[in-house]
Amino acid sequence: MTKPLIIVESPTKVRTIKKYLGKGYNVAATVGHIKDLPAKEMGIDIENGFKPKYRNIPGKQKVISSLKRAAGDAMDIYLAADPDREGEAIAWHAAEVLKKKDRKFHRVLFNELTQNAINKAIAAPEDLNKKKYEAQQARRILDRLVGYQVSPLLWRKVKGGLSAGRVQSVAVRIICERERAIYAFNPEEYWSITAWLEGSEPPPFTAKLAKKDGKKIRIPDKKASDAILNDLSGSDFIVEKVQKKTTKRNPLPPFITSKLQQEAIRKLRFSAKKTMITAQQLYEGIDLGPGKPEGLITYMRTDSTRISREAAEEALSLIRERFGRQYALEKPRFFKNRKKAQDAHEAIRPTSVFNTPEKIAGYLSRDQLSLYTLIWKRFVASQMKQALIDTSLISIKAGSCLFTASGSTIKFPGFMTLYISADNGAESERKADDLPELTEGMILKFHKLDPKQHFTLPPPRFSEASLVKELEENGIGRPSTYAAILSTIRQKGYVDFIKGYFRPSELGFIVNDLLIESFTDIFGIDFTARMENDLDSIEEAEADYLEILTRFYDPFKKDLDAASESMLSMRGVGFPTGLTCPRCNKQLHVKVGKNGHYLACSGYPECKYSTNYTRDEKGEIQPVELPEDEASDKVCDKCGKPMVIKQGQYGPFFACSGYPECKNTISVNSNHAGQDTGVKCPEKGCGGSLVERKSRRGKIFYSCNRYPECKFAIWDKPVAKECPECGAKFLVEKSTKKKGVVITCLTKGCSHKENK
Repeated sequence: MTKPLIIVESPTKVRTIKKYLGKGYNVAATVGHIKDLPAKEMGIDIENGFKPKYRNIPGKQKVISSLKRAAGDAMDIYLAADPDREGEAIAWHAAEVLKKKDRKFHRVLFNELTQNAINKAIAAPEDLNKKKYEAQQARRILDRLVGYQVSPLLWRKVKGGLSAGRVQSVAVRIICERERAIYAFNPEEYWSITAWLEGSEPPPFTAKLAKKDGKKIRIPDKKASDAILNDLSGSDFIVEKVQKKTTKRNPLPPFITSKLQQEAIRKLRFSAKKTMITAQQLYEGIDLGPGKPEGLITYMRTDSTRISREAAEEALSLIRERFGRQYALEKPRFFKNRKKAQDAHEAIRPTSVFNTPEKIAGYLSRDQLSLYTLIWKRFVASQMKQALIDTSLISIKAGSCLFTASGSTIKFPGFMTLYISADNGAESERKADDLPELTEGMILKFHKLDPKQHFTLPPPRFSEASLVKELEENGIGRPSTYAAILSTIRQKGYVDFIKGYFRPSELGFIVNDLLIESFTDIFGIDFTARMENDLDSIEEAEADYLEILTRFYDPFKKDLDAASESMLSMRGVGFPTGLTCPRCNKQLHVKVGKNGHYLACSGYPECKYSTNYTRDEKGEIQPVELPEDEASDKVCDKCGKPMVIKQGQYGPFFACSGYPECKNTISVNSNHAGQDTGVKCPEKGCGGSLVERKSRRGKIFYSCNRYPECKFAIWDKPVAKECPECGAKFLVEKSTKKKGVVITCLTKGCSHKENK
């Protein structure tokens, strides 16, 4: 009889689990999903209750065969895929593949990969969770219904290769709406007045004007500022009130997924995707010595702040030992979950606080250590005493005006000894110690008044951290999906990520406007949030799977049918702009062609005027006139007519003057002179740049312009853009059969890809 089989998702977990369970079990990995909907069709039988048509994933046959061999004639199969909806789907599909008469399937959930947790899970297996599987399946079906029916619509109306996603499109909408709020913003002037004062003893200090005639003051311009300065001339500055108090500051809960991503982005400069990849490695197991793999953190996809009493007690023990009893709580601190939080898993915490960062540093990569340290400190700090902050607030009367000065100092650091988050609240810029001892009624020595002009600022663009926060607060997506959403909208070319902030691309604006016009509800923020709640309700057995799908699909189908007829064609008509054609005075429209967006005359084909465009700081379209064609001494080798130099999307090129009868074009650099790509040579200390060259057989490649001193060369076209995932100094263009030309990173282990 074959030994019982434990099935996990990742090969890394296989080693960790084998270490703890020994030779009594076989352990095998699915290496992710083994079944999915077909790639080249929607795969949903809408008329038959939205029945999904699952297929074995191409390329997974070897994995499936390996699972069958590992199962042999074993009668007990333990399905230990990740403890979330995706893991549940993998478990169900593995059970379908391995189904056999009298064979029993057991679901085991590993919240952490430690000996105790693994033994407890194996000893108390559960049944497969049908409701959790249905919730995952409902999400998959919803995404297919939208993606496989709206995307072809975009292909017809805009251009091929585009895609729409039920959640990703809402994320793009949020970014577009923020950009338009920035466009619409008009800065307003305001002024501040600061008094430089001194008590009976140095040092001098500053106080800000806060009120006039007992009312909060707003100074709109220099005239109003000058009037106040005039009123204050000769006034005594008298201490009216001195307030001192001690406030308590509590630590934040251990991390949930979204907060881990936000903090890692802010403190470590990780992307959301990098954070989740690194956290997965820490969860699945790190070798702490030869043959000693150990899971270092609990499961990293969770929105629960719950922690076990054992883990909290262990943290208190470490705090007493390392920091002293004055920093340790008398009893563990537990945190309340948000109302919508799922409580299936604990918060993200170290599996043992005694695996301190310094103790295991030698076994971790730099990224692993940085993230582990963040998780470890946040969890331990959550069990430390409050910080006590002494604050001082000084009110100073001068004529009809009231000035205030404030400061704070740490009386007892508590948890802040170990960890401070931006979410704890920023410390005052001034410490209380910087304020002199003042008493009520004291007349202060006056130095000067300092008026300053300011302007209100537009709403900020979203960073990865603030976009995750926005998605979370609006109920868009779930912890396991945030990183994928952020990666997808960049890869599709709907947004650009510039200097750490998201901006919609012109294509993003166009697609967003078309979708919102035709699918007001489906791609609405509130609607999408309600759908997430419906999926949660399916998992909690509070809603019927089929009812939710039907309720979604009926209005969606009506919108889809209407959009097929009424959605504006960007290939034909395009968006009107209000701008006038310089040749015939008809209106210019924004259109989309195979090479991207452009302005074209609505009088086409009678008027063939077209040009590129940009947007100014207010979002207004500004035509960009291309240079006139330049004459050249080159002759077309196909028809013998003169060739001219044209400006294209990727720079100048030779084109036959006999167009459209002759469409021959030649690269300006086909003479081997080497077109500069604008990318610096990556060889250390070289200082050269990469240029386009042609091999003896006519194939284009790219090499350093310092050849033969530097022999660096690549076949893929370099792009002068830093990799947002790993920081590589340039990316490259690659051609694929499925997606056409994509921009990707050459760095080994980096999976960054985006549409051209």
